[in-house]
Amino acid sequence: MLNIREILAQNLKENRKKLGITQPELAEKAGLSTHYLAMIEIARKFPTADVLERLARALKINSNELFSVSVSPERAMEKLQLEILNNLNLAIESALDKAIEKRCGHMINRKEKIL
Repeated sequence: MLNIREILAQNLKENRKKLGITQPELAEKAGLSTHYLAMIEIARKFPTADVLERLARALKINSNELFSVSVSPERAMEKLQLEILNNLNLAIESALDKAIEKRCGHMINRKEKIL
């Protein structure tokens, strides 16, 4: 689950890319340093309300859109793929555990018979 900084970071980056502008270009439009904007985009810094409004204006969106948790089709597909991979990994691990148990059980039974 994403925290508020991570949600802001993702939305900021996505909206910037939708406009086709770079971090330095957005920083200039919002009156920020490129370094500070980069820190916000990687969720290391959290801006004041004033900075949020300037960023939203520069991105031509409402400031509340910086915190929306809507899932884009790409993100939904990526999340689904990760879930499928995790389920496959769990199924494979379970099958391997059962196979190892079965094989080891046979080996222990043989050893007991020999002794």
